[in-house]
Amino acid sequence: MRKYINSKLEGLAPSGIRRFFDIASEMDHVISLGVGEPDFDTPWKIREAGIYSIEQGRTIYTANAGLKRLREEIGIYVKRKYNLEYDPQHEILVTVGGSEAIDVGLRAILEPGDEVLIPEPCFVCYAPCTLMAGGVPVPVPLSEKNEFKLTPEDILSHVTERTKVLIFPFPNNPTGAVMERRDLEKVRQLIIDLDLFVISDEIYAELTYGDERHVSIGSLPGMRERTLVINGFSKTFSMTGWRLGYAVGPEDLITQMVKLHQYAIMCAPTLSQYAAIEALTGADQEVEEMRTEYNHRRRLVLKLLKDMGVPCFEPKGAFYVFPNISQFGLTSEEFCEQLLYKKHVAVVPGSAFGASGEGFVRISYAYSMQQLKTALSLMREFTEELSGR
Repeated sequence: MRKYINSKLEGLAPSGIRRFFDIASEMDHVISLGVGEPDFDTPWKIREAGIYSIEQGRTIYTANAGLKRLREEIGIYVKRKYNLEYDPQHEILVTVGGSEAIDVGLRAILEPGDEVLIPEPCFVCYAPCTLMAGGVPVPVPLSEKNEFKLTPEDILSHVTERTKVLIFPFPNNPTGAVMERRDLEKVRQLIIDLDLFVISDEIYAELTYGDERHVSIGSLPGMRERTLVINGFSKTFSMTGWRLGYAVGPEDLITQMVKLHQYAIMCAPTLSQYAAIEALTGADQEVEEMRTEYNHRRRLVLKLLKDMGVPCFEPKGAFYVFPNISQFGLTSEEFCEQLLYKKHVAVVPGSAFGASGEGFVRISYAYSMQQLKTALSLMREFTEELSGR
C-alpha cells in the first residue's frame, strides 16, 4: 500500500500537540491546559442566527467565495477594526477555518522549490502546508530576549534568492508575542526591498492586551499589494466548531485561491456563514467581555508562574503563556510527560512548535480561574520536587 501514498505526506510527523492529548485522554482526572480553544460558549445571538438560518431552509450551497452579504460584512469589519480595505466581490474569500485559508494561499503562491520563511515557535501547520504545496520551509528561530518578535536581522540571516514568502504569525501561537506598529515598521521596508510576499495569520487579532490594539502589517504603506491577511471566527467569537475563516488580499491571488477552494471544498458551511454575519455586526460587546476575562486569567497565570520561580516574558496576545523551564534540566517533552504522569496536569512541550521552542512549555489560559489555580498549584508542587525543595 505504501507505494500508492504521497511520500511527502508519509514523511510528515504527526502534530506534537496531539501526543500529550492522546495520553491525557486515557487518564482519569487530568486537568488540561493544552487546548488552544476558547472555553466560552458561542454568544447566544450568533447561535440563534445559525438556528434561524436552518429554520428558514437556508441549507443549500452558497457562492464559492462565500455569501455576498458575509463578504460585504467582512470588508466593513476589517476596515473598521484594522484599516484594511478590500473589494468584497474580488478580494475576499470565505474558507473552512483559517487553516484552509493558509493551505490554499500557500498552494496558490508557491512553485516547486520556493522557500518560505517561518518564524518559530509557531502554529504547527505552516511547515507541513508549505511542504505539501511544493515549497521549502525555512525555520527562523525567534528569541525570548526579543520577546519572540521578528527582527530585520532574523529575516536577513535566513533569506536567499529562493525566498518567496514570509509567514507572519502574530499575535503568536504558542508564545503570545505581538508585533506592535513600531515593530512592524522595522521590518516593513526590508520586506519590500527583498520583494517578499507575506501571509499574515491574524486569527488572534482581537485578543491583545497591551496599550496598542492589533495593527495589521497589511495596513502599512506598500504592504497591501504583497500581503494575504488570514483571519476567522474561531478565537474571536468562540466559534471553533463552526469552521469558518476568511482571507483578504490582492484580486489576482484571491481569484486563484477561489479556484482551489471550489474544486476541493465548494463552499464554507452555509449555516456558519449566516451565523458569522451576526458575529461581525452584533457581537462587539461579547468579544470585549471575553477579551477582558482572558486578560484577568493572563495576569493570574503570570503571577502564579512568578511565585513558583518559573520565568516567563509577558505575552500581550492570544491566550497562551510560554514559560522557560530549562532550569529544571529536562527537555520540554520530559517536563510535560512527568508533569502529566505525576500531577495529572497537561501542558504542551515548546518543541512541538519548532526546535526553537525547546526549553519552554505552552500553557493555555482559555480555562476557568479555578482550573488555572488548581493546575498551577500542582505545577508548583512538581517544580518544587524537581528543585529538591
